Amino acid sequence: MSPYELHEAIKKQPFKPLRLHMSNGRTHEVRHPDDAIIGDEVVALGVYDEGAEWPRIRLLSIININEVEPLSPTR
Repeated sequence: MSPYELHEAIKKQPFKPLRLHMSNGRTHEVRHPDDAIIGDEVVALGVYDEGAEWPRIRLLSIININEVEPLSPTR
């Protein structure tokens, strides 16, 4: 996946939540387009833990994103 393709998926209007499938088998959810900052090689993803005041930041290598799956808004 290229940074451009990821940007198109996350910034598409109207936004629909996404699940990113990584090459190591892990998945990461993008619930809001402002939760992701896309760079040339990595995406910084804000992850909100229940009850936490601030998000944790995960850095994901874009080249290791194998699939972008749309999620229903209620999931």
